[in-house]
This record gives sequence, C-alpha cells and structure tokens, in this order.
Amino acid sequence: MKLITLQFDHSSSEPLYIQLYNYLKNEVTTGAIAAGEKLPSLRKLSKDLGISITTTELAYSQLLVEGYVTSRPQSGYYVAQVAGAAPLMEFPEKNKMEFEKYTFEESPYRYDLSCFDFGKWKKCASRILNDYSHMLLFESDPQGEAALRFEISKYVYKSRGVIASPDQIVIGAGTQQLTGHLCRIMRKMNIGHVATEDPGYVPVQNIFRDHGFSITKVPVEADGIKIEKLPANIPTAVYVSPSNQFPTGSIMPVGKRYRLLEWAKENNSFILEDDYDSELRYFGKPVPALQGLDRDSRVVYLGSFSSTLFPAVKISYMVLPKEMTPIFHAIKSDYTQTCSKTEQLTLALFMEEGFYYTNIRKLRNLYAQKLQVALAAFEKYGDGIAHPANKTNSGINIILKVRTKKAPEVLCEEARQIGLNVLPLASLTDQDTAGLIFYYNQIPLDQIDSSIKELLALWAA
Repeated sequence: MKLITLQFDHSSSEPLYIQLYNYLKNEVTTGAIAAGEKLPSLRKLSKDLGISITTTELAYSQLLVEGYVTSRPQSGYYVAQVAGAAPLMEFPEKNKMEFEKYTFEESPYRYDLSCFDFGKWKKCASRILNDYSHMLLFESDPQGEAALRFEISKYVYKSRGVIASPDQIVIGAGTQQLTGHLCRIMRKMNIGHVATEDPGYVPVQNIFRDHGFSITKVPVEADGIKIEKLPANIPTAVYVSPSNQFPTGSIMPVGKRYRLLEWAKENNSFILEDDYDSELRYFGKPVPALQGLDRDSRVVYLGSFSSTLFPAVKISYMVLPKEMTPIFHAIKSDYTQTCSKTEQLTLALFMEEGFYYTNIRKLRNLYAQKLQVALAAFEKYGDGIAHPANKTNSGINIILKVRTKKAPEVLCEEARQIGLNVLPLASLTDQDTAGLIFYYNQIPLDQIDSSIKELLALWAA
C-alpha cells in the first residue's frame, strides 16, 4: 500500500474532496499507484491527511463512480485496471477568458449598424425577459411559437399575398433546417426527385442530395426557370425563387407563374417557393408571391428574417400546403425546435408593435439609395474593368462582369482584403459561368462610392 502524501491548498476555491480526488486520479492514470493495489482505509487516510472521513469518502465515491477504483465488501477500495489511461491536461490559468477583455473574431467585411434598430429589439427582448420569463422555462413548440406563427400569418398575407393559417406555418433555425423537414415530408409522399435552379442556392441543393433525392438542375432565363426543362410524369418538387431569383435577380412574370402551377398540377408535383428577400424591392410595388395564385395546394412557401432583421437571427419559416400539413403534425414530436424561444417571442412582439414593418420601410429606402450609388460608382469607375450584368431593382447584391486575367478567387480575396463581400458566380452552378456576386447592402452609404473605386483600382492593378 503506497503512502499518500498530499498538501492541500486551503486558499483555493476548490473543495478538499476534489483536490484529493484529482490527486488520486492522477496517481492512478500515471501508474504511480498500480492496478490492483489497495488504497488506505477511509479512517487511516483521513487521519494521515488531517481531513474528515466524509471528505475522504466523497473523493473515493467519485473515483468509484468513474471507474478508477473498485470496492470489495469488508475489504476496502482497490485501484482498477484502466487501459490506456493518461492524466487529463490541466486548463492553463493564462487561457482563462475574461469576457470584458476577450477579443472576439471580427468579420473581415464592412458593416452598417444603421440597417437595424437594435434599441427597439432590445426593448422587446426586455419585455419578454421581464414579463414573460415563466414561458422561457419550457422548451419551444417543435412547430414554432404560436404567437410568432400568428404574426407571420398576418404579415405574409398583407405584404406578400400568401394565404396561410398559423397551423400551416412551421418555424425553424434557417431555411436549411426547414428543408430537412421538407425532405422527411416528401419521402412519406413518395417524392424522390427535386429540380433546382441553375445557378441557384447551393446549400439547399446539398441538403436534398444528402437526403438521397435525385437532382435535376434546370437553367434560369431572364424571366425565371425554364419550365419546359422540368421533369414530366415524375412526382417532383421544384425549388424556385420567382420574385427575386438568386443570384440573377430575375423575376418570373404572372403568365409563367400560372404555367408553373399548371405543370405542378399535371405532374402531381410541388413548388418550393423561396421568397427569401422579396420584401426588398426598391422601385414599384413588391411582386406578390406565387403561393397566393395557387388554388390546388401545390406550393410550399419559404421565408426568412435574415435579410430584414440581422443575419445572426436564424429565424425562418415555411407555409405548408394542406396535403403536407397533417404529415408534419404526425412527425413533429420526433424533433425539437432549434430556434431560440426567446428570439421567437421577441420577434412576435417586435412585429405586433409594428417595429418590423417600420424597419422594412427603412431598409427599402436605405438599400434603394445604396443600390443607386453602387450602380453609379461602377458606371463612373468601371470602364474597361467591371460593369453590372443585371439591372436589378431588388435584393442585396449585383452580378458583375469583370475583364481581367485574374482568377475569380483572386478577385474575391482582393475584395475581402478591403472589407467587401464578393463571391464567384461559378460556385453556384455547374455551367462554365463567368461573373462575380457583389454584396452592397452592408457597406455604409457614405463609403460605397470610395469602396468601389478602391476595389476597381485593386482589380485593375
């Protein structure tokens, strides 16, 4: 039996039994106390170390629970055989974080705090925390908070012409999570094929592929997806953004929308309408959603608050058609809600108070100015280097055609170095497509002209 000598640190906030437990565990894992060796009795070790029997028993009990020692009736405690054991590394004191002094990783891109009124959001969040804190002691409804679903049903009807009851609405932490629910629903409906826009939103395409769906990529024209290229006589779900196609900005006219609805009806198929930032239309009235034209319950409507609030709020929603709603209700208990209940209730109050509508109007005005300044800057400085390929009146980005021998990845990295967000268009399509996606929405208005001038000079160098 090995003699155990331990000097306790009585100034430490760590209890004595934890100090003894850590010491013994280290002795076992390093082999200083061999497997099978008997430990001193509770009474003897307590006397040797000058501590209470209760303190010693707590340390032994923790070692016993974790499997470092075994207990033999009427005999005592023995060191267990711990294969491959190694002492745990201690957390170095110098790495302890002091929140006030911690340097968080900064985004490389410029940002504009005037895009959102955090004061009003804080006011709503405070009311939830102060007046409705009891509601936060329970998990959120897997379908989403009823208060928020009610506010969304009012909003989408008023602003987008979407007809939906709160019972048809499902809330999730981003469009990608909701797409996962759609995959499960469509599997139960024996739909195994998905058509997507090309170019289009790649993360959603990847989710369908990862769930085992066969994918058909359909080219996008100036007025939206090529309907004649969609699969025929195969139950299919087609993923489209008809009101503001990403990334081209094309808008599907009403005649083509009715043709798409007819295609869905004739082929026993469904349309997944992604309406991600269609509220952000700066000239004229926003184009009504495709779902409002649907009379055969063939459209799933997808919306998000990321572009109209702030990206860190991962709150999205979908409106299910009548045939899909009971299927989701049957499976929803198998899943938990990943969207913060606190943020859902804050947003519901933010909408009820009218703050969300005020913010939308503010964004339309601000982004309209930013778009005009950006287009004017490319017109002024872009001769021979870059020019917009799409004359968009909505959204948060512009597609650029760039004349240079530099690779698109190099151009994007040069933009990132001066805080501008630019992506290669080729990353969104299998086609041999040249072009860059330039995001102007988060650049402060008074910096857009100089930023684009600096960017074009860098690209031309």
